[in-house]
Amino acid sequence: MMKKKRHILLVSSLLLATVVGCMVKFHETDDRPKVAVVLKKSDSQYWSIVEAGAEEGFRKFDIDGKVVAPSNKSKKDVLEYTLKSVLNEHPDVLVVSPTESPAVQSVLQEFAENKIPVILVDTDIPWEHKTTYIGTDNFDLGRKAGELLASQLQPGDEVALPFLAEDLTHSVVRERIKGATFSLENAGIKVVTEQAKVSNESSAIRKAMTTILQKHPNIKGVYATNDPKAIYALDVIKEKGLKMPVIGADGIIEMMELIEDGTLPDTVAQNPYDMGYISIETALKVIKGEGVKRNIDTGVDIISQDNAKLKLDFLRELSK
Repeated sequence: MMKKKRHILLVSSLLLATVVGCMVKFHETDDRPKVAVVLKKSDSQYWSIVEAGAEEGFRKFDIDGKVVAPSNKSKKDVLEYTLKSVLNEHPDVLVVSPTESPAVQSVLQEFAENKIPVILVDTDIPWEHKTTYIGTDNFDLGRKAGELLASQLQPGDEVALPFLAEDLTHSVVRERIKGATFSLENAGIKVVTEQAKVSNESSAIRKAMTTILQKHPNIKGVYATNDPKAIYALDVIKEKGLKMPVIGADGIIEMMELIEDGTLPDTVAQNPYDMGYISIETALKVIKGEGVKRNIDTGVDIISQDNAKLKLDFLRELSK
């Protein structure tokens, strides 16, 4: 029985390695710089925007580049296997959106040992060998989101902050929550939180938002640490016949549409396209031996009806 189990595990590992191995193949006769981009997910709009920026960077800077990412349904350790596959291809530079998993950091250490520069995009981790981090200052994002929400409320009002229990294991989310709480509390706004433990993000956030409204019927606004959470919370608000400002974080199409049509007054947005593009621009500088900053902040935009259409047109063009 044990022999059979080992055989199944071996076959599964080989199949996974084969699938991942097919993802990254550079052109052997191509002498252009080779850059591999490994993202956390493939099946979300946010990561598609990051990928579009990277692909434009490949074209603009004449780079033999590849973008790979596991799907949301992939096993948790598939990012580790993907990185090992990329390492076998020996790129000139790795651009990666890492998890905080020790296993992933262990593979990144192998890149360092093989003298392959590693650029972190979207997610920063406390790893001494990173060449640079390109992405959002997440405390600053939360702080600006809190300020924006507070500007529409009065001291003493209550704001909902629904999130998943597992979110607190991620530094990105923790920083956004800290930043928003800092601004809101400084403005005299009370922050009401609710942790959801359901694995499905949509149903979990809906449940958390419903619970908050039951316990705190005087809620006047919502801050969510990403746009999907904001949209799920808004669904519950609409179902209850309520109307209030809801601030997200990412700047995806659905959120921009809600601003443009007046459903929501405004929000904050990261710049995922810039993350992808600047990561490739920076990779080329590293290959050429040029110095780069240790942190490259891609900024946070305030989106209102004045500029939502411009952002929306850009995103729709990318999705064609």
